[in-house]
Amino acid sequence: MLNWKKSIRGRLLGALALSFVIADLVMMAVANYVNQFPYPFLFLVPSGVFVVVFLLVFFVLIRNTIRYVRTIADGLMYLAKGNMNYRIAQEREDELGIVVRNINYMADQLQSVMEKERQIEKSKMELITHISHDLRTPLTSIIGYVNLLKQDDYQNLEDHKRYIDNAYSKLQQLQKLIDDLFEYTRLTSGDVKLVFKEIDLSDMLEQMITEYEPIARKYGLELRKDWEAAPMLVYVNVEKLARAIDNLLMNALKFSDKPGEIIVWLAEREGQIVLAVENKGKPVTSEQEKQLFDRFYKAEESRNDHNMPTGSGLGLSIAKNIVELHGGRVGLEHDNGHYKFYIELPGAAGI
Repeated sequence: MLNWKKSIRGRLLGALALSFVIADLVMMAVANYVNQFPYPFLFLVPSGVFVVVFLLVFFVLIRNTIRYVRTIADGLMYLAKGNMNYRIAQEREDELGIVVRNINYMADQLQSVMEKERQIEKSKMELITHISHDLRTPLTSIIGYVNLLKQDDYQNLEDHKRYIDNAYSKLQQLQKLIDDLFEYTRLTSGDVKLVFKEIDLSDMLEQMITEYEPIARKYGLELRKDWEAAPMLVYVNVEKLARAIDNLLMNALKFSDKPGEIIVWLAEREGQIVLAVENKGKPVTSEQEKQLFDRFYKAEESRNDHNMPTGSGLGLSIAKNIVELHGGRVGLEHDNGHYKFYIELPGAAGI
């Protein structure tokens, strides 16, 4: 059954029927009147009146529908000219109302796509800017040291060795920046294919802590582990996960109060394997805290240890992408300078 308000077909059929009835009544009234006159040509008058009255009543009844069609057409023209903030008012519940709703939905989707494209373009410009700045700094230092060596501008063999050591250190920093950029672009390209295998995360973490202990001692930090001697089985890509954990450990080394302590702990919670790196450092604001996992975000100079090499600002972002590719998540709990960066991964038993 057609609904007059919710179906344009119902409106049109109703308008046709009402127009026909009114036109027929008027025609009969006119016919009764003209039949009083003995002129033969007057028999055409009722038919003409019927057509005129029918069309007039029909167009009066559907004028709102015609007006709304024009409104839709104008709205489409606004959108076609690029005014994506424009929306057509949905005044009806019939098929035209559905068309308007779909047009507005299409406009919402197009606006979202355009906004994403603008963000992508903005990200590209930011990427170029950050790459240029981060690569230029060590490269300028390398050129300076090499130029001094080329011109034999040193007093003794110790100066010569120091220039070479500094240039080599900057080259390592440059290589790290390039590696981070390459890793980040690969992880965010969407076509990363990882090979997974089951491992005991506690064994892997034990080995990494052993390798980091001499570095930590060098900077006045104690690296302490805190977990029970029990297998923590996960299904992971070993190389990528090691990179993520390495980034968390390096972040703690850079931003810990010195002397100080870094605690690494491992636990199983409801089928999830949780790895955390805790340290104490200078506090950050809640706004800075939200940005720590953003690409190219770097801590304030006051937070950084100037004895540590500067990074690319991609470490935590890379760790986040790697963990998410494993179906896990990375997070931070921060309370007035006490930091706990954690990784949650599905346990092998739950996969």
